[in-house]
Amino acid sequence: MGLVVLSQVDKSYRLDAVNVPALVNVALEIRAERFTVIAGPSGSGKTTLLNLIGCIDAPSGGEVEISGRNVGHLSDQEVSDFRAAKVGFIFQSFSLIPVLSAYENVEYPLLLTGVAAKERRRATLQMLEAVGLTAQRRQRPNELSGGQKQRVAIARALVKRPAIVLADEPTANLDSQTGASIIQLMRRMQTESSTTFIFASHDDHLISHADEIFTIRDGELVGNDK
Repeated sequence: MGLVVLSQVDKSYRLDAVNVPALVNVALEIRAERFTVIAGPSGSGKTTLLNLIGCIDAPSGGEVEISGRNVGHLSDQEVSDFRAAKVGFIFQSFSLIPVLSAYENVEYPLLLTGVAAKERRRATLQMLEAVGLTAQRRQRPNELSGGQKQRVAIARALVKRPAIVLADEPTANLDSQTGASIIQLMRRMQTESSTTFIFASHDDHLISHADEIFTIRDGELVGNDK
């Protein structure tokens, strides 16, 4: 049984008086502790699929199971709690809080989930060391390079030890050399933390590192390479 299982999932959005399909009859299974890429051109439905796996959005039809739980059967509060405990996010725009230091950005998910101060400090410093940013821990995002910002985002995503990390085009705003170093870092962190990474990307370099590739086009799953 996979960590993530989608069964005949559809997703459509209402645009004026028209239903616009974003995903059509998608069925897939992603096993735990994998480095998985959802590949496809812009507008193919990759981000919509990530949003369903991350419990940010709900399917129009079909079922989404995460860690054995049908998330469609959860209340809004249960979904929020489940997402906070189980899922970390990395975005191409970094999405760091500009008024917080690198340390405070990484610590923030632990504050939200009520972790005690001593444990927050230990976990935050450990994660900053793991991504090579101990010396930059007091700097705010505007004082960091793009690669450093993405390292903060990776540390923030992993600090609560989630079962799944979802990354939407995490190398899109980085030059090729920085992107390559971020891919190596994510691969190392995924192995060390035994976490499942799921990417939406059309970056060939990132795709080449995948354990498994699901290809999506026009909202339909058209390929699965292992």
